[in-house]
Amino acid sequence: MIKLIGLVPLFPLIGFLINGFIGKKLSKGVSGAIGSFSILASFVVSLLIFIELNGSAQKSHVVDLFSWISSGNLQVPFSFLVDPLSALFLLIITGIGFLIHVYSVGYMHEDEGFSRFFTYLNLFVFFMLLLVLGNNYLIMFVGWEGVGLCSYLLIGFWFKNTAYNNAAKKAFVINRIGDLGFLLGIILIFFTFNTISYGEVFKLANTGIAAQGTITAIALLLFIGAMGKSAQIPLYTWLPDAMAGPTPVSALIHAATMVTAGIYMIVRSNIFYSMSDVASETVAVVGAATALFAATIGMVQTDIKKVLAYSTVSQLGLMFLALGAGAYSSAVFHVATHAFFKALLFLGAGSVIHAMGGEQDIRKMGALKKALPVTFFTMAIGTIAISGIPPFSGFFSKDEILAHVYEENKLLWFIGSVTSMLTAFYMFRMFYLTFFGKFRGTHEQEHHLHESPKSMTVPLIVLAILAALGGVMGLPEFWGTHNWIADYLSPLIYRKNPSILSHETEWVLMGLAVAAAAVSIYTAYNVYRKNNILPAAKEEDMGGAERFVYHKYKVDEFYEAVITKPLNLISEAFYKFFDLKIVDGIVNGTGQAVNWFSELIRKLQTGNIGFYILAMVAGIVAILFTSLF
Repeated sequence: MIKLIGLVPLFPLIGFLINGFIGKKLSKGVSGAIGSFSILASFVVSLLIFIELNGSAQKSHVVDLFSWISSGNLQVPFSFLVDPLSALFLLIITGIGFLIHVYSVGYMHEDEGFSRFFTYLNLFVFFMLLLVLGNNYLIMFVGWEGVGLCSYLLIGFWFKNTAYNNAAKKAFVINRIGDLGFLLGIILIFFTFNTISYGEVFKLANTGIAAQGTITAIALLLFIGAMGKSAQIPLYTWLPDAMAGPTPVSALIHAATMVTAGIYMIVRSNIFYSMSDVASETVAVVGAATALFAATIGMVQTDIKKVLAYSTVSQLGLMFLALGAGAYSSAVFHVATHAFFKALLFLGAGSVIHAMGGEQDIRKMGALKKALPVTFFTMAIGTIAISGIPPFSGFFSKDEILAHVYEENKLLWFIGSVTSMLTAFYMFRMFYLTFFGKFRGTHEQEHHLHESPKSMTVPLIVLAILAALGGVMGLPEFWGTHNWIADYLSPLIYRKNPSILSHETEWVLMGLAVAAAAVSIYTAYNVYRKNNILPAAKEEDMGGAERFVYHKYKVDEFYEAVITKPLNLISEAFYKFFDLKIVDGIVNGTGQAVNWFSELIRKLQTGNIGFYILAMVAGIVAILFTSLF
């Protein structure tokens, strides 16, 4: 079955082509079915490959498809790598992706761009699959750029809205900054090892052939790429604005594709970070700072999707914190559990928005528990899971990360623990304000409140089950159980740090994490459920500090003042001088010279016979004169 790995990205590509070329001629039901079942077919093949790989003694298979680039020393075959890491990501991408596609059938049913939406979704999944399947950095880069393109198309899907177009352009430009670092890293890898194929690069790196400074430079350049795709400081500002796209897009970007690309790339390249303390520490510090920074912003947001967006940025920060601490399998574990509960939360938010007629402000919701029972129950599971309450999935993956970080750096562990506390608080703040208290919307909204159709609620139920039970993949070994995911990914980790924590310490850390989450949830309950305190209705009613955080610490405004405006001024000055005076001067000057010369030549053609005779005589005299001398 592994030999058929090419079918996994092929099915979404076929769905993209069918909907792209004839989607408008098909009914919405057929178009949605083609888009959804193409991903389901990929999931089935991925599952069969996963089962075969899991039962095989050989854990890494390279499938060569065709010769792609051959130029001098650069030999790049188009080949796929099937190993535990890619196999696990295939299941996440296609499994969660399929549920999001099914959900989209109901959510986008009334949209005039229905077939175009599924065209973009299929293409998005195709490029993400290409990214994780490639056997070298160049194929990964093709998928990397492809998901960037598709994010632009999907964030700006409703292109008639200028603000949505601006959000799409923002995501595209910021990701190009990170992509430049990634591309430079690939170039440096080639010049250092004379190859870009994973197996050869990692084998050579493991021999110590490259200088320490070169290894650090490669790791940091790759990390710049990861910062862009996975929204880390300072390249995180595009992700909250990505909420401009339809809600299923948000779920796909935040849970199954794109933002997980940076995690995948660093885990795949973990040998460079294992060999460079500077790079690892940089990853850990940036991750911790991003996690805490985004969590504080999420505390005061009132747009239900923005709360979840900053939650994603914060959770990604925790994953990078794990990567920096060398806990690569823990980071992947959290990628998986995060995919479950974050897809659930975003799709649940979409169900709420659908019922509220497009309203996204949690200050105008409330008391939706009775009207949306399935959405309420499933979002409750997702909220508990992300808050780190046992036995739900988020508890196990987050606790494992914090335990590893505690071994490496106590300060970063403290930052991660505070971040987890804030996460529990703002998530239950959102949950209580949405589903409890009095309804704060309009009478018309209240009259039209209804549960979403089954095409939307069934994916929610499946994701809720995964969010509740997904932690079994990584049950802690000190419980006397088997940590499956750590063992499964073990062959890919080049340097492992053996745990030095005692079981007593791990129990204490686990107890502290649960107690901190419980305190946060209880505080949110007291404020927003028991006392029914609402966020300020107007910015004028907010305190200065709250208003500052509500506006995301004015980071966007800072970028606008320090980067965007100066670049615009420089561009305008360059345009006025170089474009208008130099380029236009040369072009217009050439045209004027031709006109002047034409005017001169035209005077020879007056139509006067006497002038022509005189010219002939003059010509004859000139010829004779020339011949004499």
